[in-house]
Amino acid sequence: MISYFTLSKTGGRKINEDAVGTKQADDCIFCVLADGLGGHNAGEVASNLAVEKSISVFNESKDLLDTGISMSDILTNCMMESQLAILEEQKKQNRIDEMKTTAVMLLIEKNTAQWAHVGDSRLYRFFNNEVAERTLDHSVPQMLVLQGEITEKQIRRHVDRNRLTRAMGTEWDTPKFSLSETSEAPPMTSFLLCTDGFWELIEEKDMCRCLKKAKTPENWLLDMEKIVLKNGRRKNMDNYSAVAVFIRDN
Repeated sequence: MISYFTLSKTGGRKINEDAVGTKQADDCIFCVLADGLGGHNAGEVASNLAVEKSISVFNESKDLLDTGISMSDILTNCMMESQLAILEEQKKQNRIDEMKTTAVMLLIEKNTAQWAHVGDSRLYRFFNNEVAERTLDHSVPQMLVLQGEITEKQIRRHVDRNRLTRAMGTEWDTPKFSLSETSEAPPMTSFLLCTDGFWELIEEKDMCRCLKKAKTPENWLLDMEKIVLKNGRRKNMDNYSAVAVFIRDN
């Protein structure tokens, strides 16, 4: 059985430039989360376009899974069509290269999962209440980690933590998103999709601690949100958004 819960809050900002969307059909679910860049009426528009367009593409494609279309094809189409929609809107508003967003998308079909992302919004996969893997940010600090210049823990407080190396809304000569391999998603698998406004204020050990005692995705997210708010107190908190997904026995 698949269950999920979402949240998206303004944090300390006036406008929420994050956007979240989910679509479930039988034993298939699609989740998307985006964090807009570029200020009001730019980042906000970009993130909502990414969510709306990707869900539209998923709706048109989900019935084709039984006919042989791959999960990779669906996720690729969702990413590419969202990118094109944002570039078109930039031209309409004469805001070339201003309207940008991160995006992370998850597709689960029966007991198989796959995901794609661009930017520094993350997906975590948990199994038996422990982190199994996470996406690698398209950011300057993540690049420094891969080069061995800083540690993983230093990403959250790095001076360049908001400098992205890839995002939707910039011209792509080739696709700039990362696509995972398909992964088994047996019972006791959990997923967390979240923007940097969320993951910067909660460490993985606390994600796992909250997960171990959570009976539902809602329990899990709301417990983690308490930690995010506590750690963000007296700070200029960013918008924060997350999607939690549980795969459990009936």
